[in-house]
Amino acid sequence: MADASGEDVQEVSVLIFYPRALASNTEQKKRLKSALWFAIGKMVDDESLRRNMNATPQFIGALTELVWTQIENVAIDLESFSQHAGRTTVTTDDVLLLARRNSDLQSVIKDCVDRLKAAKVKEKTRSGKKK
Repeated sequence: MADASGEDVQEVSVLIFYPRALASNTEQKKRLKSALWFAIGKMVDDESLRRNMNATPQFIGALTELVWTQIENVAIDLESFSQHAGRTTVTTDDVLLLARRNSDLQSVIKDCVDRLKAAKVKEKTRSGKKK
């Protein structure tokens, strides 16, 4: 489970990639999948200990495959959205478009984007006053 610091998000953020380019690089794909397996295994172990339960390696493997497939689908959608807009870079607009069918998720993402933009503006005004 992600904690307040967002450490789990950072660990897995390396997995946001352009899947069409990755398809030809099986060694990189294996390394990414191993990193995902490790991150999921760590989260499952932590949660299992917290709840005093056990999880089998087969469960962790199945969960890893499920998450990997979801990441691939998300990456393909994000890549398609950015290409449709004539961009080569995925932006927060693409992520918000992806979340459009889940209003709660879209709201959380939008709030986060708004906070980051406000902090960026605040930082620019602060650095502008120092000059």
